[in-house]
Amino acid sequence: MPRDRFQHVDTWVFDLDNTLYHPSVRLFDQIDRKMTDYVMRTTGTDPVEADRLRNGYWRQYGTTLAGLMAHHGVDPVPYLIEVHDIDFSVLEPDPALRAGIARLKGRRIVYTNGSAPYARRVIAERGLEGVFDAVYGVEDADYHPKPQPQAFARVFGKDGLDPARAAMFEDDHRNLQVPHALGMQTVLVTPEAEAHDHVHHHTDDLAGFLSRL
Repeated sequence: MPRDRFQHVDTWVFDLDNTLYHPSVRLFDQIDRKMTDYVMRTTGTDPVEADRLRNGYWRQYGTTLAGLMAHHGVDPVPYLIEVHDIDFSVLEPDPALRAGIARLKGRRIVYTNGSAPYARRVIAERGLEGVFDAVYGVEDADYHPKPQPQAFARVFGKDGLDPARAAMFEDDHRNLQVPHALGMQTVLVTPEAEAHDHVHHHTDDLAGFLSRL
């Protein structure tokens, strides 16, 4: 039973995008388009090349922003403001998810590669205000993104969590490699199951999974 693997957990770490909402709402598609536009202006490339660069930087560094900072000296602050200026109306409150998170004993936090202000907006639109003890964005990791080890070190250090007593929920399996190595319980939240040595559990229904803990 999943419950048995979580009895020791007193800190619950949740990714944001495509984790606290289902990817079918396609919220991140809006951000992808904004990022491609930003890459076009920054690099002077056409849409096809800008989209290739955006994806390439994401795969290599963990975020497009990290690649733009490394190769083009982009200032992260205006970038994060611009790419997160989107329409949130596709999101709806999820009472079942709220109840599942609220029932968890211990500290509950959000850690995203997006910005903390953006994360708080998503949390509000999902009806999840008041259930998290802290919200950490990429700025709290000094703009080092997951899955880089230094990103986790900075955020987990700020929070003071004990990885041996923590669990992490993510939609990108790469971002569970370091948590697994640190001794955390790892849960991959994706529509399709993926087999990875660093993933302890998989679910396509986060609210349902939490209800069984």
